[in-house]
Amino acid sequence: MDAIDLSLVDLLRGNARLSYAELARQVGLSAPAVHERVGKLEASGVIRAYRAEVEPETIGLNVTALISVVEDSGADTDDVLEAFRTIPEIESCYFMAGVESFLIKVRVRTIAELERLIVRVNRTPGVASTRTSIALSTKWENRPQPVAPPSS
Repeated sequence: MDAIDLSLVDLLRGNARLSYAELARQVGLSAPAVHERVGKLEASGVIRAYRAEVEPETIGLNVTALISVVEDSGADTDDVLEAFRTIPEIESCYFMAGVESFLIKVRVRTIAELERLIVRVNRTPGVASTRTSIALSTKWENRPQPVAPPSS
């Protein structure tokens, strides 16, 4: 990736709805050249997806929680992950260093739904225990960091 590719990624992270013409204007290339570069960034996996960010509360997802998961010592990590992939309430899953094996971010409508979800996660084969923290509010999330050139 060169400086123009990094600029394109930075611009698209800020507003994925920018037209090729606007992107071209901002990076100093033609729209067809920008279209080709963006296509290559998509094909290579640098750009993974475009999506609308929605305020969770406006669609009824009023409870956000972070659940730390301790994996059973005899568990198969891939099996645990596959089980987590089937739970739609899990938005994010991170493999962790330390005591906990995973940190999952979940969103549900109510505390009662969270309770049922915690029970479901705890009953997942390979899960030894969990610890849950409930977010009182979200100050920000998914904040894009400025794209910096790779250090040499």
